[in-house]
Amino acid sequence: MTLIWDERDDRAVTLAKALAADAVENAGSGHPGTPISLAAAAYLIYQRHLRFDPADPEWIGRDRFVLSAGHASLLQYTQLYYAGLDMELEDLKGFRHFGSKTPGHPELGHTKGIEVTTGPLGSGFAAAVGMAMAARREHGMFDPETPLGNSPFDHNVYVIAGDGCMQEGVASEAASLAGTQELGNLVVIYDDNRISIEDDTSISFNEDVLERFRSYGWHTQHVSWIQANGEYREDVEGLDTAIKNALAVTDQPSIISLSTIIGWPTPGKQNTGGIHGAKLGTEALGGLKGALGLDTDAMFQMDDDIINFTRANAEARAREAQEQWGKSFRKWAEENPQGVALLERIRAKELPAGFDEAFPTFEIGSQVATRSASGATINAIAGIMPELWGGSADLAGSNNTLISGEDSFIPENRSSKAFTGNLFGRNLHFGVREHAMGAVMNGIAVDGLTRVYGGTFFVFADYMRGAVRLAALMDLPVTYVWTHDSIGVGEDGPTHQPVEHLAAYRAIPNLAMVRPADANETAQAWRGILHRQSPAGLLLSRQNLPVLPRGGDSGFAEADGVLRGAYVLVDTEGTPDVILMGSGSEVYLAVEAAEALAADGVGARVVSVPCMEWFAEQDEQYRESVFPAAVEARVSVEAGLAMPWATLVGPKGRSVSIESFGAPGAAGTLFEHFGITASAVVSAAHESLAATK
Repeated sequence: MTLIWDERDDRAVTLAKALAADAVENAGSGHPGTPISLAAAAYLIYQRHLRFDPADPEWIGRDRFVLSAGHASLLQYTQLYYAGLDMELEDLKGFRHFGSKTPGHPELGHTKGIEVTTGPLGSGFAAAVGMAMAARREHGMFDPETPLGNSPFDHNVYVIAGDGCMQEGVASEAASLAGTQELGNLVVIYDDNRISIEDDTSISFNEDVLERFRSYGWHTQHVSWIQANGEYREDVEGLDTAIKNALAVTDQPSIISLSTIIGWPTPGKQNTGGIHGAKLGTEALGGLKGALGLDTDAMFQMDDDIINFTRANAEARAREAQEQWGKSFRKWAEENPQGVALLERIRAKELPAGFDEAFPTFEIGSQVATRSASGATINAIAGIMPELWGGSADLAGSNNTLISGEDSFIPENRSSKAFTGNLFGRNLHFGVREHAMGAVMNGIAVDGLTRVYGGTFFVFADYMRGAVRLAALMDLPVTYVWTHDSIGVGEDGPTHQPVEHLAAYRAIPNLAMVRPADANETAQAWRGILHRQSPAGLLLSRQNLPVLPRGGDSGFAEADGVLRGAYVLVDTEGTPDVILMGSGSEVYLAVEAAEALAADGVGARVVSVPCMEWFAEQDEQYRESVFPAAVEARVSVEAGLAMPWATLVGPKGRSVSIESFGAPGAAGTLFEHFGITASAVVSAAHESLAATK
């Protein structure tokens, strides 16, 4: 179909350029260049291609738009304003001001119509890959018999990315994965303007981007608004044709390299690094408006007939799309009552019937690595929770992330001897791409209809920290299965032994770090994580750990105390003389120490602290019941830095910890070498008791 475009569209693009420049000028800071020069591209996507409804921004049938070049947020805010999606001119005037709907970078949950928080370059690109993957998984979960592209659960994902996104490694990792996955519902427009903050990108970036993406397995096209004779013409028709070509390719993700001049047509500043990230200034702003044929002195110019036109067009397109989608959805619903029930449950964020009873229990006295217990738990609940899926960064066998009996989420032609591919499979293979794994999981999570987990060794969590931080910022229900959590890794040596990682990750707000003490705590940790709608890291041992006694006459508390973050595992009669606390593989050392102290006439309470963040959520009465303020003698034990324990230990307490890097050697040898032992806990307890007297 030929693009229908008239002078009203041209006028809307012209006004959008000026609005972006005015908003940055009014804020005193921002990134005007790309919102000026790419206004026509964003307008084309929103007003001609993107399937969305301004009146129903959470409509599950909508396409997704991701501004990976998040610094160009005005590019998106202006289009939300044009569409009437909870955005008015006053909001553009409030750009980058405290409390406004228009922060400097798009933020999920802050501004309606924003699908994912972007800003760290490349992260939006990778999240979009996750969104495209989620759409295919959801199709398979709800409507597997319908061919791809013909289901109400199918949608496209559009991305605008820039040179910075192309340079960031996370985008390259995700692009490689997207090509392997053959994601035909992903369309990326790459703003190839060759300018960054340090001006011309020739100083650092000279590759053929399209050739790189071709090697990844992408469908590639090039559209240039810089004509062969040097003339600059915003060839909207050419870009429209390229988008239609991309949508016609269903077995490859598509990238369109769009050659532009950043900031065009701003006299003196276009095509320079100066227009990338600073306000234009009075002279250049007036020059831009003059070049656009606008009043050079007026700010935030808008024609009533233009805003009425763009909003009427967006409304009409939404009405038609909703009508077409509604017919398809109603037909599906009539034929799939069980699917409807599943969809309603998931959208209501409810867990399936029998959820709390589905978790396994492990034999008391046996020896089980918590990574193995996690794998068993995943498989125990997978049967009643079809929305649960995940995988590892090439470490499924070590992380125990595979769902038994389920195919892999890859095209059939990607099958290997070990893994059978299925477009709608459930086991994810992220490859050795930790950062992309984290960012892709963010995209999967924001889509909202599945629960995703991803695993790697905890030491490699450093590679994905930026993505984890964004998950915490967006409050996404992503689960990280981080195994080999301490010097218990053993012979691999200090490069593979996380020592400072737990302290560093506990520093991220809104992220729960859960380190269970044994197999039964591990099962309950999963239960606690899935009951919540927030990100969590599950820290699991490589080495076998004793499965502790539970309940009855054992003197040990039930493992469901994990749900409160910290609980009294073993107590003494009356008020304890000292409180011993720890997490993960070191809790049993505290138990042994308590027994030794009892022989010396010292009453010790043992507290398991699998999750400091969950414990902090408890009311003051419960926290006091676990850690009575009157008991000042306290000892923490954990094979990591002591710093996070300071609040719980208090000024007269002691910590048994590691304050250096690890070393090569067997796990048992290393725990002895670094003094992470029951006897060290006993000694620390006596020191703390002495300090209280």
